[in-house]
Amino acid sequence: MKEITSKSGLAIVLSRLEGFSEPKVRQEQYMMDSEIGASVLWNACLLGDILGNKVADLGCGTGMLGIGALLMGAKQAYMADNDEKALETAAKNISKLKSEGYRLGKSELIAGDIGRLKIRANTVLQNPPFGTKAAHSDIVFLEKALETAPVVYSFHKSETKGFLERFFRGKNAVITHAWDFKFPLKATFSFHRRQIHRIDVSCLRIEAQK
Repeated sequence: MKEITSKSGLAIVLSRLEGFSEPKVRQEQYMMDSEIGASVLWNACLLGDILGNKVADLGCGTGMLGIGALLMGAKQAYMADNDEKALETAAKNISKLKSEGYRLGKSELIAGDIGRLKIRANTVLQNPPFGTKAAHSDIVFLEKALETAPVVYSFHKSETKGFLERFFRGKNAVITHAWDFKFPLKATFSFHRRQIHRIDVSCLRIEAQK
């Protein structure tokens, strides 16, 4: 069986996953950059949040974070989204890697509204909408993530970090780590004028306080 032995190796495998066939503007469906995804997954593994654990990828899209966690040794990954076409692509991505000989733990694809999801995991990995098209849509994901697992990795615009710190204090949770990236948004929709637009995005590791 093939196994991932380096962060760059993980990024290469993730870069070959299929993206959105019909991205939706309101849901801010952009494909996660494979190198950024690999960097966060690698850090999460080093911090003991993936190997042998149950993980949940909320708003998983085509599955990069959940599949990446499986490649890094998660024993189970719940991948949830309300876009059934995206989940079909995630299923194809999983089948493709299995056919190539990669060792993957159990995966469960869940279609439906994130707000109604009822699962438990050790770690949530998510790249939610930034709330640009639908105000506070990212907060819905954060509230569900904190209900789902004691440790959460979540991507947000860097400029919102102060607001999010206050939000987490109200939820008895703290940001333990933050990784900053120039997040590339590739031209996806007809109104885009630039091939790649980079925005300041931070991945936050949030931990519930006991």
